[in-house]
Amino acid sequence: MSTKKVISGNYTAAYASMLCRAQVVPAYPITPQTTIVEKIAEFVASGQMKAQYINVESEHSAMAACISAALTGARTFTATSAHGLVLMHEMLHWAAGARTPVIMANVNRALAPPWSGWADHTDSMSQRDTGWLQIYCSSNQEVLDTLILCYKVCEQPDIMLPAMVNMDAFILSHTSEVVDVPDQKEVDDYLPKFDPEYTLDVDDPRSFGTLAFPQSWYMEWRYKIQHAHDLAAKRLVDEAKAFEKHFGRPWGGLIEEYRSKDAEIILVTMSTIASTTKDVVDSLRDKGRDVGLVRVKSFRPFPTKDLREALGHAKVIGVADRSHTYGNEGPLFTEVKGALYNHDRRPPLVGFTVGIGGRDVLDTTIEGLYDRLEKVADGEAYKEVTWIDLIGDEEEVV
Repeated sequence: MSTKKVISGNYTAAYASMLCRAQVVPAYPITPQTTIVEKIAEFVASGQMKAQYINVESEHSAMAACISAALTGARTFTATSAHGLVLMHEMLHWAAGARTPVIMANVNRALAPPWSGWADHTDSMSQRDTGWLQIYCSSNQEVLDTLILCYKVCEQPDIMLPAMVNMDAFILSHTSEVVDVPDQKEVDDYLPKFDPEYTLDVDDPRSFGTLAFPQSWYMEWRYKIQHAHDLAAKRLVDEAKAFEKHFGRPWGGLIEEYRSKDAEIILVTMSTIASTTKDVVDSLRDKGRDVGLVRVKSFRPFPTKDLREALGHAKVIGVADRSHTYGNEGPLFTEVKGALYNHDRRPPLVGFTVGIGGRDVLDTTIEGLYDRLEKVADGEAYKEVTWIDLIGDEEEVV
C-alpha cells in the first residue's frame, strides 16, 4: 500500500533513497540540497534505513566514496547542488568511466560569482559530457519515481552508468506537494538487489582503471559508454512501462508532449518552466492560438529521434534554456538544432535564455515567448537567440 505524503522535493529524494535500499550514502551539505542528507541521517539514526552514512570533507570526496563503494557491489546514493556538483567534476568522469551506477540527486542552483541560491541549470549543464544520465524533473512525484527508475535501469549489466536526477532549487526542493510514496515491499518487488558481475574483492583480486594505450582499447572503452547510453534511451522507456504496470502511475518517456501534436507553434523547455508553460498553453488555446509544449525530460541520453517526431510538423519552434553556453547560446537550443538538422523539415528555431540565477519565469514571460514565435511564424525577421527579461534595455545576440 502506498501512502500519500505532503513533502518537499528534498524529502522526496531522501524517501526514494531509503525505499531503494541505498547501502552507502556519502554526505556533504550545501544549500539548497542539505535537507536531503539531513533527512537520510534521521532515517539511518532511527534504524528505518540500514546504510553506511559517511560524513566526508567535500563533495569531491563524496563522489570518490560513492565510486569506491559501488566497486565493492554496494548500492550508493548522494546529493549535491551548484558548487558541490562542479567540485565533483573529476570524479564524475571517473564514475562513468569505471561504469559505477551511482545515483545522485542534484538540486539545480546558479553558480557564483555573484552568489545566488536560486535555480538555474548551469551546474548540471556544465557536467553534460561526463557520461552521466541526466533527467530533469518537473514535480516532486517525478523526483521519487525517477530515482527508483534510474536504479532499475542503471544497474542493469549492459548499462552500468551513473545517473543525475535534477530538480530546481526551492521551486521543488523546498516546496511541499502531495507525493504518492510506495511501501517498501512494492519497491522491493520492482527493484532487484544490486549484484554486479565484477567487484573489488580481497579474495578475488581485480584491477580497475588501469592504463590504456591509444592503439589498445581506450577508444573502444569510451565507445561502450556511448553504446550504453543508446541502450539506456530505450531501456528507460521500456522500464517506465513496467513501472506504470507495477505502481499504477505513468512515468512517460524521454520527452513529454503537451497539446503539441496539432500545434504549429511549439515551445521546448525542461523542468519546472514546463509546468508553468502548460497553464499558458491552456490559456492561449482557449483564445484560439495554435500553441503547444514539448518538455525534454532526459537530456542525457538526448531524445533526438523523439524530438524529430514531435517537432517535425511545427511551423516555428522556440527553445527556452535556463542556462547559457557563454560565447554561443543555450545548450538545450544547440541540442535541439542538432537533432533537427538532418530532418527532412527544418522549421525556424528561436532560442530564449530565461530564468538565469533564479529570475522568475512567469506566465506573462512565457506568453511573451509565444508572442515572439507567432511573429516569426508570420514571416517577421528574428534574432536567433534572445536573453529575456534583462533589467534595462534588452540585448539580443545574433
